[in-house]
Amino acid sequence: MSTAALVALSHVYGSGLRIWIKLRERRGKNKLPGFVLSVGNLTAGGTGKTPAAAMIAEWALKAGFRPAILSRGYGGRYKAEAFEVCDGQHLFCTPAEAGDEPYLLAKKLPGVPVVLSKARYKAGLLAFERHGSNFFILDDGFQHLRLQRDLDLVLLDATNPFGNMRLLPAGPLREPLEHLQRADGFILTRAGRGTSLIMMNYLKRKFRGKPVFQSEHVPERLVLPNLDHVHSPDYIRGKRVVAFAGIAKPEGFRETLLALGARIAFFRAFRDHHRFALSEFQDLVAEKQKLGADLLVTTEKDYVRLGQLAPTENHLGYLTIRFQILSGADAFFDMIRGKAREACWTPSTTD
Repeated sequence: MSTAALVALSHVYGSGLRIWIKLRERRGKNKLPGFVLSVGNLTAGGTGKTPAAAMIAEWALKAGFRPAILSRGYGGRYKAEAFEVCDGQHLFCTPAEAGDEPYLLAKKLPGVPVVLSKARYKAGLLAFERHGSNFFILDDGFQHLRLQRDLDLVLLDATNPFGNMRLLPAGPLREPLEHLQRADGFILTRAGRGTSLIMMNYLKRKFRGKPVFQSEHVPERLVLPNLDHVHSPDYIRGKRVVAFAGIAKPEGFRETLLALGARIAFFRAFRDHHRFALSEFQDLVAEKQKLGADLLVTTEKDYVRLGQLAPTENHLGYLTIRFQILSGADAFFDMIRGKAREACWTPSTTD
């Protein structure tokens, strides 16, 4: 499709979006019996919302809240109006049913229920009724206007926050820039790569009074499940690897591996949320053998999607990532605690 046609479609999309937002505002918003925090973005994918939601859920649990993660479950095949991925202790479904990101959150967050619904309000009610949840985290919630929230956080990639500044489908923007006025605060992701200062100043100038935090996705562990080995990320230094990723920005994973000192013999990028065929995985294993690579490495999210394909290769590993506020972490969590107090929701214990 030509650029002119894409731009025309962007105008149609933008007009429809503005009408839809006005209709939503007239209909009012549902309110859950608890503190509601939204983690979202302005662009289509790639800012690291899921690791950020996991970090906040872990903090809330330690702080004495009863958190639950509410998600639409993009790509999931569930049919129920509200679908429980886990109760905080037990997984109730497959990655195909839940979608890769909710399933990964459920595996990583013991003690935190993960519930799916296109209407996040219904997911929240299920979490409240079954588990007494009182701290609701909306994963990818900025565009979900049907639910009232107490704190709206927007993540922006410091290396490329707005793309070409155009709305979908001509660009990556899901909404116009001025809609960031709805946000209560911003988190710049990938800010450790030396590009965030200009963006911080821009946001502070344009959206006065709204806090801006810097964050980075920090490699945490290299896991080789079939060998039952867990290593520090430094384990990969100097090793020849065949790597692959089916995430929004696969080149970011490649850059992470290079920064860790890996010698990348071959890298293959797939589209985001790609469901791997047996032949594709076999091709990657064959490439590793042909090149004499030490490891076949992917992301944790991609490993979840491999499912039953993964046990066929002993030297298959995945890299886990931790979302970290680079500076002002105390102020960040104090802000959340303060907003919860304003909303009359306090933890039963303190950390």
